[in-house]
Amino acid sequence: MRQRRRIGAYGLCRDGDRVLLTRASALADFPGLWQLPGGGLEHGEHPAVAVAREFTEETGLTIEVGEVRAVVADVIRLPDLDVALHTDRVIYDVAATGGVLRDEAAGTTDLVAWVPPDELSRLPLMPFTAELLGLPVTPLPEDVPPPWPRQPLAPPAADRRQRFAAYGLATDPDGRVLLTMIADGYPSAGRWHLPGGGTDHGEQPATGLLRELVEESGQLGRITGLLGVSNLHNPAALGPEGVPLDWHGVRVTYRLMVEAPTEPVVTERAGSTSRAAWFDLAEARELPLTDVAAAALARLAAEPTG
Repeated sequence: MRQRRRIGAYGLCRDGDRVLLTRASALADFPGLWQLPGGGLEHGEHPAVAVAREFTEETGLTIEVGEVRAVVADVIRLPDLDVALHTDRVIYDVAATGGVLRDEAAGTTDLVAWVPPDELSRLPLMPFTAELLGLPVTPLPEDVPPPWPRQPLAPPAADRRQRFAAYGLATDPDGRVLLTMIADGYPSAGRWHLPGGGTDHGEQPATGLLRELVEESGQLGRITGLLGVSNLHNPAALGPEGVPLDWHGVRVTYRLMVEAPTEPVVTERAGSTSRAAWFDLAEARELPLTDVAAAALARLAAEPTG
């Protein structure tokens, strides 16, 4: 199967113990399944902006977007298109602030409802929604033809790229911070960055981060928290061989603990990392840093000590 990727943003909205869900219409890939309101990002769009837009389109409500609750990934196989579609899903806590609840007209959802806890287990749910709500997950069927002929997925544009990446603010028991230097020939070469990088097709963000941690520094880590999600859109980036590229990156940042730190060693060959090192926090903040690293270190410095 051909591999394709997309990024989606979704909102968990509660009213007491009820959860707001939408039902997939006959125009969707899996009609009749319920899920959190949300959908795919437009090119360059921040996930927080996307979830607000999608929420209003599907429910009629305006929302306040809160913290990121979870970031997960899944692969849906579409045999009729010969495509394995990987979706990275950013899920926010959201609160309704206005609007009037109504069903979407002629879209990929056809019903919206506040669902109480005793009804959730009786609804057919998209796997990512069931998992988030702590309910049993039913795998999606792969041998059921769609109710209508699906349009072929357009191939990725040659002058556009969308990349999903996972990074880690890694510390050791002494409070040191692990940073990696970007190698020559890559954007921001010579700057210190958080360990991490782009995730592979079919890979969970957390799994991808732990893999990158070993490749870039030789360290074994444990994820202890989720810091947030950031967005980078550069319509005038330069791709391989200096070709202009409209670049869109979505980055999730986790907290990592390396319980038994060792001397960092870059294990990947000919990759984007030239070296890795441990630094005291004050020293690290004086280094030339990427925007992702600078933001993470500033947040760490603002945390209460003791």
